[in-house]
Amino acid sequence: MSARSSPAYAVRATGPATLVAVVDADGMGAFLPGALAHEGVRSVLVRSDAPNPHLANQPDLSGHSNGLDRLPEVTHRGDLTATADALRRFGVDRVVAGAESGVLLADALSAELGTPGHGMSRPTARRDKYEMACAVREAGQSTAACLATDSADEVIAWARGHGRWPLVLKPLASAGTDNVLFCRSEAQLRAGVAAITAGRDRYGGRNRAVLVQEHLAGEEYFVNTVSSGGVHHVVEVWRYHKRPVGDRPMYDHEEPVPPDDPVVGVLSAYTLRVLDALEIRNGAAHTEVITTGRGPVLVECAARHGGSHTPSVVSRFLGTDQLACLARALAHPEEAARGRLPRYGPRAHLRYVTLRSPRAGGPLSAGRFAPVRALGTFVELALTMPEGTVLPRTTDLASSPGYVYLGSADPARVAADHRRLRALERGDLYDGPRR
Repeated sequence: MSARSSPAYAVRATGPATLVAVVDADGMGAFLPGALAHEGVRSVLVRSDAPNPHLANQPDLSGHSNGLDRLPEVTHRGDLTATADALRRFGVDRVVAGAESGVLLADALSAELGTPGHGMSRPTARRDKYEMACAVREAGQSTAACLATDSADEVIAWARGHGRWPLVLKPLASAGTDNVLFCRSEAQLRAGVAAITAGRDRYGGRNRAVLVQEHLAGEEYFVNTVSSGGVHHVVEVWRYHKRPVGDRPMYDHEEPVPPDDPVVGVLSAYTLRVLDALEIRNGAAHTEVITTGRGPVLVECAARHGGSHTPSVVSRFLGTDQLACLARALAHPEEAARGRLPRYGPRAHLRYVTLRSPRAGGPLSAGRFAPVRALGTFVELALTMPEGTVLPRTTDLASSPGYVYLGSADPARVAADHRRLRALERGDLYDGPRR
């Protein structure tokens, strides 16, 4: 599915990219230079001044060398002009974010270099969740009722006016489930505001305010897209399944939604309007939406590719993946403009399961996962912590040991192995080295 942007935005013709700067090629972003190379496009890496340490220190999820150490790298030290000049000397003709920490810098560098990027009338709306909601609401699209403030008293006054529980409390620039709280009382709100504003986000920035939002009841999805010259292409739609850990929502598993499911059309149309509202015109986006009684409502939209899906597995089961589509759109923008990027189509039932340690455990050891690999529907395991890390209890994505893909033509087998995996976790899977 592809669509042109709102007529309010001029579609800028773009030529093929030959050298792309990837800002913070961390996590799944480490796969992007390889996808670009497959399309004949070279890469240079940019290290921002505030990368996510949880991603920057992750092991190589590909299981083999990704070749990033052989690519030229520019370190941004706060001087935008200097960094742009360095990229100009390399001959960079595109800048993209490789992780959430690179979104604002990628936008600023694109504007400085004059390369195709996003609209810059309100760039902070692509990171600040309150600014994001305002931009989308002003474009006439449904968003959650919300307030941004550093005052617990203002949060409580807003909650009394709202009159419904629970409420969601989070940092303005949260990522994943970082400090996202479900609050069911004024006391929990007050404690949550104190905890969030006393801490820092995943990029080391001080949480100077909080976002309080209405709790949206409904099914939650994410829509991965690629845009080129203001033309948007829906790569894939997945449904989230979460289970709370204490007062926090936590991912359990997610599954792709067949493209002929009626909800895909509804979600896609809404998502493309969100992209226009946020002026996302060139690059990937990951948009989270909840279907409610009043229709689709935005959770948040990230102006970069999705953060945790292994491209080779997704392509094997869906026929394509977001990084491959992004690389294709950069190398062949004319195909994106004509709606000719690959379309996804599930070839078997696939389930992405987030690993959850129910208690603090022993040192992380890949050797302990033999029972997981022995599951009949096992596809792939990715550990997101270095070998030997002493495992904490899983309370959010940063404290999850990793994830597992399960796949089969029979969804009942996948569901049964999912239950077996959770039983292994409740047992001794994480308790210590196996001898």
